[in-house]
Amino acid sequence: MSDVPAKKREYRAPALEKGLDVLELLAAHRGGLTLAQISNALERSSSELFRMVQVLEARGYVGRAADEDGLVLTNKLFALGMTRAPAKDLLEASLPVMRAVAQKIGQSCHLAVASGDQMVVVARIEAPGDQGFSVRVGYRRQIVEATSGLVLYAFQPDGIRNRWGGELKAGASAATWKAFEANAAQARQDGYVRAGSYVTKAVIDLSVPIHGPDGVAAALTCPYVDTPTALPIADTVAGLQKAAAEITSEIRPTA
Repeated sequence: MSDVPAKKREYRAPALEKGLDVLELLAAHRGGLTLAQISNALERSSSELFRMVQVLEARGYVGRAADEDGLVLTNKLFALGMTRAPAKDLLEASLPVMRAVAQKIGQSCHLAVASGDQMVVVARIEAPGDQGFSVRVGYRRQIVEATSGLVLYAFQPDGIRNRWGGELKAGASAATWKAFEANAAQARQDGYVRAGSYVTKAVIDLSVPIHGPDGVAAALTCPYVDTPTALPIADTVAGLQKAAAEITSEIRPTA
């Protein structure tokens, strides 16, 4: 979600807008898209977009899909975003704490932030030992379809949550949105989220908020795998909450 209010644009840059349209389309699509598919989705001709896509590919913003069938967004925009001071501060504060909590709970954990109507994983720590389940850095999912997304939304201050809700609701079915809002209310009551994984039945997602100066900065999530040596879920949640509080104290300005 953008923090900048919508305003009437006084100037237009058609070429730039076409390039941004391509990037936003690829960011929202999990698989590769051919030029023809991009053209159809954006309702523009292939000839109109051909050179634009070539330049984006040459500059490293898009690349060929693994199966060579279509184009995908690369990690270049993600890497550029991570050079911003707030992102660096969050990662610098989070990574040592995440390493410590992963050792304590015996599970992997990852850090997710909001990016438009999606959540994106910006850091992860693998589970100690030889086995474990983890989510790759750069993984994206719609906020209304993700445990981390639920945390990012549920614990925001009312003003931010209301603004996000206006944008997120438009892209969800009535039933999905009703369930999402109910789960958000329950999360605020519980102080964390426990939910079945959207990816596999073998994993339970446990997620807690990390608060920044202006709202929830990130979600700290553990894809919990029940093994003979695993800590109880209550102890795992407590470990995550303690870690989140420590990170919050690092990224929030002192009074």
